[in-house]
Parts: sequence; structure tokens; C-alpha cells
Amino acid sequence: MTTHFWGPMANWGLALSGIYDASMKGPEIINERMSATQVLYSGLFVRFAWKVQPRNYLLASCHTANVCAQTNQLRRWVEHIQISEPETGPQKVKDIGMIAAGVGVVGAGVIAASGPLQKAMMSSKAGLISGIAMAPAGPFHIHFWAPNFKWALSINNLLDIQRPVDKISLSMTSALTLTGVLFMRWSFVITPVNYSLFAVNAALASSSGFLLARKVKADYLS
Repeated sequence: MTTHFWGPMANWGLALSGIYDASMKGPEIINERMSATQVLYSGLFVRFAWKVQPRNYLLASCHTANVCAQTNQLRRWVEHIQISEPETGPQKVKDIGMIAAGVGVVGAGVIAASGPLQKAMMSSKAGLISGIAMAPAGPFHIHFWAPNFKWALSINNLLDIQRPVDKISLSMTSALTLTGVLFMRWSFVITPVNYSLFAVNAALASSSGFLLARKVKADYLS
């Protein structure tokens, strides 16, 4: 079994961590921002896995499972925050709902405009611009957006750099660190070598690994 197998398999860790936390942990450790980001991230990769040739059903299945697992975590967070913070909880839920709606509107607008914009850039015959529009892994294709959206996971980790350790999920940070490490390796065994993929996964492994180290030190070494 090679990295081509274990790379996609590592993504099952994301779904399993969500399932584990929902079954074994209280809702107070749920990171609603990270769960929401993972819903979008895995949703993009479901599309990515369907569009690549040959279709990668293993990758599609693990990310479909993660969309379901993280959506359930968001549901648990909404119920918890409304009960534990009756004065501010409903507003927090409303705020995240507004953000989600905004992301949806912007996403729909981008999708609607992408076709005409791509055609206009291709017909311009403007060298670099036309090349970007025609590139099979360029910004008009899921092959570009799914891997690069992984930066959002690292940004979330950086925003949580001072998160209280009792609210850090050991399973989630472990899964994110593992997938980052394995895909760092995978980026060098595919052809051509993908340095962009290596960079985004190095950032993920480092930022998640830092949070994981804080959690392990607090729970097992202090």
C-alpha cells in the first residue's frame, strides 16, 4: 500500500474525528468555525473527486462522510450555544448564519459569472490571460479551488492559536495533522511534483501539530 492509498485514506480521519467527538465528547469543544470550514472544504473535494479521471470514489466517500459529520457538529453547537448562552447565543447563531448566507450568495455569483468570464478571457487571445482561462487546473476549474481551499483550514488554526486547551479537540487536531503530513509526502510522489500542494499541507501539518502539541502537553504531560 502506497501513499496514493494512504493519502486519501487519511481524510477518513476528519470524518471519524467528527463522529467520535459527537459520540464521546460534549458540545463545548466544538469549533464551529473549523466545522463550517470543513463542510465547504469537503464539499469542494467531493466535486473534485468526481471530476478527476479516473473518478476517485474513495476520496469522494470520505469527504461526503465528513460533510455529514461536520454538519452534525454544527447542529450540536447551535443547540448547545442557545442553551448555555441564552442571552448571546441566538445572536451568535444568527451571525454565523448570515456569514454562511453571504458565502453562498458570493459563491453562486462567482459560478454564474465564471462561464462568460472564461469565454471572454479565452477569446481575448492575450497570451497569459488566455492561458490562465484555458488551463485545466486553472481558477475556472475545481482542480484549482479544492486543493487551495485547504489554506482556510490553516488560517482557522492560526485564529485558534490561543484557544483554551480544554476546548481543543484531540481527535480533530490529530486528523488534521496526519492528513497534512501524508499529503506533504503525496505531493512529491505524484507526477508532476506539486509544490503548491506541499506548501498548503506543510502549513496545515504545522498549525494543527502546534495545537495538538498544546493539547497533549496539557492533558498528558503536565
